[in-house]
Amino acid sequence: MGRPVTLFTGQWADLDCESVIIKAKEMGYDGVEFGCWGDHFEVDKADAAYCAAKRELLEKHDMKCFAISSHLVGQAVCDLIDGRHQQIVPDYIWGDGDPEGVRQRAAEELKKTAIAAKEFGVSVVNGFTGSSIWHLLYSFPPVLPGQIEAGYKDFADRFGPIMDVFQENGIKFGLEVHPTEIAFDIASAETALEAIDYHPAFGFNYDPSHLGYQGVDYVEFIYRFSDRINHVHMKDVSWSDHPVDAGVFGGHLDFHNRRRFWDFKSVGRGRIDFERIIRALNDIEYTGPLSVEWEDGGMDRVAGGAESAAFVKQVDFPASNIVFDAQFDR
Repeated sequence: MGRPVTLFTGQWADLDCESVIIKAKEMGYDGVEFGCWGDHFEVDKADAAYCAAKRELLEKHDMKCFAISSHLVGQAVCDLIDGRHQQIVPDYIWGDGDPEGVRQRAAEELKKTAIAAKEFGVSVVNGFTGSSIWHLLYSFPPVLPGQIEAGYKDFADRFGPIMDVFQENGIKFGLEVHPTEIAFDIASAETALEAIDYHPAFGFNYDPSHLGYQGVDYVEFIYRFSDRINHVHMKDVSWSDHPVDAGVFGGHLDFHNRRRFWDFKSVGRGRIDFERIIRALNDIEYTGPLSVEWEDGGMDRVAGGAESAAFVKQVDFPASNIVFDAQFDR
């Protein structure tokens, strides 16, 4: 029996909670990873009765949930807040829109998410951190001495207390390493860990799709952070072998535009080598779920979601429990 294969519901928030559970079951998934938006998992309502009702709903359809995800609120914790954030956070987080107030309310919501996760019975909350220094990625005008260090300190000051609440409740945080976050490749992930003093609650939601097109060794990431892989997203991406109009930065073009260098694909239809990923996950003894985050602007999502569930189940396999050369020992 392989690892459970789940569907991340974040991209399906137009469906109500029971509908997305039913749809995921029909597509062949073993469970779901609830996004904390829409009505899939509402942190502000997540008391004992609410969480019990969610568990009963899952049991009704013979489905499971191993993690919840708070990407949208998490993004607002460290970001330089502007009007875009009003689109992604609840009104009670946005409030009057004062940037520091938004950041502080988002931080408090993330703490409450850890408490809600414990009540619900999952051990991992995935999400984003945002970043006060993402705009300094391409350093011209030249970055001033201390600016990058200040950004990591800001992250540590804001996320350290959040991670303390996670640890108190026995919950792990999985940062999805991703452009616009405090960690977006191996080097920045190492710096983020150092900044937060290797907090035991802080780790990663591994997602190769955000690394491959950047030229980052997405398999090495698993080995480098073997004790910090708290959750895994199975998501695919393709990138061009030929010159194009818009490179890694995207040229301000929408996804699924043929002029782009890279674009997300249905799992198995891009360039990510999932065979190597499974072998690496076996090597580090990761036994958690493989959660499909499905995005492909050129494909029907139900067809793609079903295809992806089948692909992940086919590509997954258990690790060996014997040493073959030992058969020759006398």
